[in-house]
Amino acid sequence: MQNSPYMKDIGVIGLVPDEWKGTWQPRHHVLLRLAKYFNVVWIDPAKGWRELWLHPEKKDRDGEGMVVPAFSVYRPGRLLPQLYKPRLAASLTEKMRYLRARNILKKRGCSRIILYVWRPQFGHVLDLIDHDLSCYHIDDEYSFSDVETPIGEDEAKLLSRADQVFIHSPGLLNKKGHLNPHTSFVPNGVDYAAYAAACDEPDDLKRIPHPRIGYTGVLKKQIDWELLLHLSAQHREWSFVFVGPVASHTEIAGAIAELSGRGNVHFLGAKSVHDLAAYPQHFDVCIMPYQKNDYTNHIYPLKLHEYLAGGRPVVGTPIRSLLDFSGIVRLADTGDDWSRALTAALAPEAMSAKNVEARRSIARQHDWNKLVQGIAGTFCERLGPAYHERFEKSIKIDGNEA
Repeated sequence: MQNSPYMKDIGVIGLVPDEWKGTWQPRHHVLLRLAKYFNVVWIDPAKGWRELWLHPEKKDRDGEGMVVPAFSVYRPGRLLPQLYKPRLAASLTEKMRYLRARNILKKRGCSRIILYVWRPQFGHVLDLIDHDLSCYHIDDEYSFSDVETPIGEDEAKLLSRADQVFIHSPGLLNKKGHLNPHTSFVPNGVDYAAYAAACDEPDDLKRIPHPRIGYTGVLKKQIDWELLLHLSAQHREWSFVFVGPVASHTEIAGAIAELSGRGNVHFLGAKSVHDLAAYPQHFDVCIMPYQKNDYTNHIYPLKLHEYLAGGRPVVGTPIRSLLDFSGIVRLADTGDDWSRALTAALAPEAMSAKNVEARRSIARQHDWNKLVQGIAGTFCERLGPAYHERFEKSIKIDGNEA
């Protein structure tokens, strides 16, 4: 990444629900890449005063930490903790945290400020600090409900107020896309270069026999654990491999414990964003075994294009976002459907050069760099013709037109 962003007078404040050092989500990919175009500050959630004073971190707390040029993480420290009462003090310290983040950008020469909101809980920040453009990026159904629920009051208000809305899945676009005329579809993407590059086989995979049926990502309640119990029992000749952290969902503990006791099931734990890219290309089939309900019909799996970039066959549940890729991803509903789809995916012709390239071609179209360039262009267009013209000139000079 270059030392100075193309549009260094524009600053972006990332209002996010989690710490930068946590499990990578779409917001990590988007905000980091936006630093190619603008100055960006990611605000870690503030911690309570007890945690800050009784369990202080040895370093990298209280202030700004640079990740790459033009991208930094602001970590609120002990002087501006998360307070809940008295209300006046809580409001004042919250406002001061956001002002400090904005001042980081002002010191870098940013005269235009964009608030990039990633959860409805930050909608009120639009009233706390001056800004030139606000954006709400929806990358999940935040009710997390298995059944249809109405749009919450806070989210509906934010959807109508934000200057720009990005929505990541067809299901959510259908549900929420009508509330703001400036709404665009931006699907989840992939670091194509990382996932398509040939990687050495990870050490903890080497001991696991083929064929490997693999999953990468958080192990959570939305996965169809009954299906996995059935498939791993029916197909002892296949190795089922799970790479990722286990969510704190008590209802999945029994299934994971039972699966862990089976000789053909392997849980390899969480991996860094860098190390994770090596795993899908060393599976024989990559899977997305979701339950089929209202929540999963609103998601757009981050792993979809990561799998496709690795070139391996993919099998998934027919949720809404995967229907658009039915020509490249095998879709299966029942246990028998899954057995047939996995068997077909293990056939030699599934890994023909033509089929591998077809998968990678789709993934290349969803490279994060391409998607984020579109987001940056939208911001400049919304800021006015002069900014959009500068943006167009900068990408032409750099030779990175999407």
